[in-house]
Amino acid sequence: MSQSSLVQNAGLEAVTRRVEHTCPNCGHHELLVFYEVRNVPVHSCLMLSSQQDALDFPCGDVVLGFCTSCGFITNVEFDAKKSAYASNYEDQQSFSPTFNKFATDLATRLVKNYDLYDKDLVEIGCSKGDFLLLLCELGKNRGVGIDPSVVPGRVQSEAADRVQFVQEYYSKDHAKYVGEFICCRHTLEHVHQTYEFVKTVRDSIGDRLTTGVFFEIPDTIRVLKDMAFEDIYYEHCSYFTPGSLARLFRSTGFEVQDVYLDYGDQYLLIEALPTATPSTKIHANEESFEQLVQYVKYFASNIAQKLEQWKQFFQTVQAENKRVVVWGSGSKCVAFLTTLGTINSVQYVVDINPHRHGKFIPGVGKEIMSPEFLKEYQPDQIIVMNPIYCDEIQKMLDGMGVKSELIPLN
Repeated sequence: MSQSSLVQNAGLEAVTRRVEHTCPNCGHHELLVFYEVRNVPVHSCLMLSSQQDALDFPCGDVVLGFCTSCGFITNVEFDAKKSAYASNYEDQQSFSPTFNKFATDLATRLVKNYDLYDKDLVEIGCSKGDFLLLLCELGKNRGVGIDPSVVPGRVQSEAADRVQFVQEYYSKDHAKYVGEFICCRHTLEHVHQTYEFVKTVRDSIGDRLTTGVFFEIPDTIRVLKDMAFEDIYYEHCSYFTPGSLARLFRSTGFEVQDVYLDYGDQYLLIEALPTATPSTKIHANEESFEQLVQYVKYFASNIAQKLEQWKQFFQTVQAENKRVVVWGSGSKCVAFLTTLGTINSVQYVVDINPHRHGKFIPGVGKEIMSPEFLKEYQPDQIIVMNPIYCDEIQKMLDGMGVKSELIPLN
């Protein structure tokens, strides 16, 4: 059965609308729009110094379109001109013990599996450099990190003198930085022209067919199944499933070695090698197109009900005069509060990242507080933006003598 027939038979068209838009993943010229959120901040992690700057922050629209040719999902209203990643872009997660364990385990495995000892490595979208420095520490490697938001010297490391940071957006101009391993973590979802981006990586490798490539991004199947609207925001213009990600890599000259989930099945990871001839190797973890259509239909059919449930939750806590705070001031928080239109229902937002403290959240206007603030405030409920951190949060609360109910998003 053709993919268009699968869409028609599944009844997806009843909960979507067709738009003329070129898929940046495969070039198909028609997408099905299934989710829309208007007037949301165009950035979530730029740290602002005043509440007024945060409230006046530029906004845009999120209109998700599903490609019935390759299964890719993109924001058809995304405007790359509104992207402004700079040194005040604060997305560092390494202040969390839970995240650090994941990163260390991942780096250790990659070093071992790809024999990354005394090698030259490249990380595209390296943020503040934590992971690249870790790879270089573990294997005595040398590295180049490319990211407009990197702050050289922020992360202390014995490998610092072996790592060069380039404060620029990745492009074909950086083809000279290849080495024996390329990684790119939580960057591709911020890239609109996805085919062009991954093809640029492949072109930079040329005929060095032993160069390993590793990408990590959010998994969109989880977003669809859990209706995780907090993971849908303007910065993320590109949404991948195992199948659509693997197809992109094959189409750009790679053979997929592995595609899998990690970090509580929130992250989608792919490992690939460049090939001289097109690969037709399908990985067992790639979902079928029919399955993906059903996931999109489920989300489109039920998301309004989930949003209404959360709005009713906030109406109830306001009526009961409960003190409610949000734990986690990043993109999930911005999407959660602005999508629901319940900014004023939450009094405070806390975060463990000290570089966020005293700053204000784009579009939300809340000042970001240290967890220590909760010792005095003693909230009734704490909404946890990512459930994977509940155990470490509860441990911190117990240590501070804060008795609050944790409400994780799920």
